[in-house]
Amino acid sequence: MKIEVNHLSKHYQVQRKQKEPIWKILSRKSYETKRVVDNISFNVGEGEIVGYLGPNGAGKSTTIKMLTGILVPSAGEILVNGIVPHKNRKEHSKQIGVVFGQRSQLWWELPVIDSFNLLRHMYKVPEKRFKQKLDLFHDVVDVGYFLKMTVRNLSLGQKMRADFAASLLHDPQILFLDEPTIGLDVIAKERIREFIQTINKENKVTVILTTHDVGDIEALCHRTIIIDKGKIIYNGDLGNMKSQFGKYRTLIVDIKTEKPVYVENASISKIEGSKVWIQFNRNVTNPTQIISSLIKTYEVEDFTVEEPQIENIIKQIYDGKHSSQSNNEGIDIGYGIN
Repeated sequence: MKIEVNHLSKHYQVQRKQKEPIWKILSRKSYETKRVVDNISFNVGEGEIVGYLGPNGAGKSTTIKMLTGILVPSAGEILVNGIVPHKNRKEHSKQIGVVFGQRSQLWWELPVIDSFNLLRHMYKVPEKRFKQKLDLFHDVVDVGYFLKMTVRNLSLGQKMRADFAASLLHDPQILFLDEPTIGLDVIAKERIREFIQTINKENKVTVILTTHDVGDIEALCHRTIIIDKGKIIYNGDLGNMKSQFGKYRTLIVDIKTEKPVYVENASISKIEGSKVWIQFNRNVTNPTQIISSLIKTYEVEDFTVEEPQIENIIKQIYDGKHSSQSNNEGIDIGYGIN
């Protein structure tokens, strides 16, 4: 087991908001406990790629900072390859790579290659291996043409590519990636995703990924853990999540008619000109049945079926539309289930 998290919590004392004159507030401050991460537990095995998802303020970044040893937990335990991150930061840093969104680990005023060289010495990467890695990064994320530019002069996309390369210079066993494809064009995103898949397959690198890019989730993640208000509300296989929460499909039909459109066992969600958006539950009916019913009354010219989008499925879970339950496949759903 690579990562073990047991009953992990992080809370802060924050000043309570009071509707009183400032001189009264200063004389007697009142505090309350803010639970950013609240008693969560999960495991990540060697070679897994796990999407750690949640809305802004859910506790994702705080969890990652505890896993990387930046923050000390208020309660609970973390073991990463047998190491307690905050107690042995030096040894822990040798086995992990980290990309924290737009917070660069590179030196702002130095050329990118100088930052890479500093990291090479810090991690004691052999020179031959270092050159091999530079060639690889040039092929994968095209860092070669801006190696001599200072970090402050890079675009967001260039900084992300440079940070991604920097996080992998020392061949880490575990990668923590926070929005790794932000600011990248479609081609660069695809290259990054392919490279993550390659190092995962060939070197069994374990990856924990936080992202709002649905393409990242679908292309990379074997499993998703969703956190909201500091608690895990879902922990399970991505395919199971899609099948369990993605019951609804949308059938877009091009109909020639001046009559009101009625559909049995389905509902009309939108109409634009001759196009009608029909939402249906795939457990109740299917597109063939709907189209067969429609052509008896209307002139159907064309139709397409839209599959459910991951972000919409996740939104359903965020909104708490489904009751707490657990099934035999180890999927946990519902606030407070960890």
